[in-house]
Amino acid sequence: MSDTCASATRAVKVGEVLMGSGWPVSIQTMWKEPLSVFAGQHDERLQPILKRLAGLKAIGCQIIRFAVPDEAGAVALGILAGASPMPVVADIHFDWRLALRCMDFPVAKIRINPGNIGAEWKVREVAEKAKDKGIPIRVGINGGSLPRDLEKEPDRVEAALKAAEREIEVLERAGFHDIVVSLKMNEPQEVIEANERFARRFPYPLHLGVTEAGPLVAGIVRNTAALVPLLKKGIGATVRVSLSDSMEQEVIAAKEILACAGKARKGVRIVSCPRCGRATFDTHAFTARWMDHLYRIDTDATIAVMGCVVNGPGEARHADLGITGAGDAVLIFRHGEIVRRTTVHDADRVFREELDSLLESKKV
Repeated sequence: MSDTCASATRAVKVGEVLMGSGWPVSIQTMWKEPLSVFAGQHDERLQPILKRLAGLKAIGCQIIRFAVPDEAGAVALGILAGASPMPVVADIHFDWRLALRCMDFPVAKIRINPGNIGAEWKVREVAEKAKDKGIPIRVGINGGSLPRDLEKEPDRVEAALKAAEREIEVLERAGFHDIVVSLKMNEPQEVIEANERFARRFPYPLHLGVTEAGPLVAGIVRNTAALVPLLKKGIGATVRVSLSDSMEQEVIAAKEILACAGKARKGVRIVSCPRCGRATFDTHAFTARWMDHLYRIDTDATIAVMGCVVNGPGEARHADLGITGAGDAVLIFRHGEIVRRTTVHDADRVFREELDSLLESKKV
């Protein structure tokens, strides 16, 4: 197969999300805290998690993954999977029995790590149950957690590919083909090379990401450097932007990376100036207040938040809607033309009115 044709990959269904075979690239993130153990499906402790999952879905997340370190975590995940607003993936390391236990519940995918899952017969047991349940498996290769005999391989990309090939062969011998593969390393160039080489050889959809990418700024840079070149070649069926930051930031970063690669879905693009010495309108605070709301909008629109009236409407002439100000005066503009004047006190209210008007006009 060609490494420039994502439609040549097999289609794999993860809950209601389809991966590969030309389907849109999906966005996922991973829950960052241990799961509580729930007494029952209606346990009130479940509600805060479900509320946050709903918020993640609203800003563009389509799949959520949870670490499952023990039996109690598997049961908690199972309870959650039955109520989650999006497909739930169980992330399994070391103990194949946890994968088997999770599949007693409506999980959408199982992730196993060839570096620590153990003997071939354990993988076969997981594959047999997954096949019976119709649950796909992600073979999650991590450059820092390779099978022991491959750890000293001088070429880490080659070692990762060998690990993937071995696990795929085990699954295929078990008659299992609902496979997603990830080849994650810390160096963007290694991620690019590993995924390009895999895509030339195998028909399975790829989960893209950079492992241990770092804090917000460094992590976004590393992920962008690795993912955009791959996505532009049609490589990659789903992405997780790993950051030492919140899940929400991971989802927003993934949306922007997909947009940079020409893979964006419908939604708002936020344009905001960095602020400088002549700015008197607090673009940082305004953007922070509105960012989550704007990213929840399922309509194509460009929104500009500019720091001063000198360049604001002109620099953001392409924006469907924009806001800027000087002192206590705030201007709302569309495509460079001022449509409303108000005060800092009323800026959010007036902006909301104009945003609602814009979205209503786009329905026509």
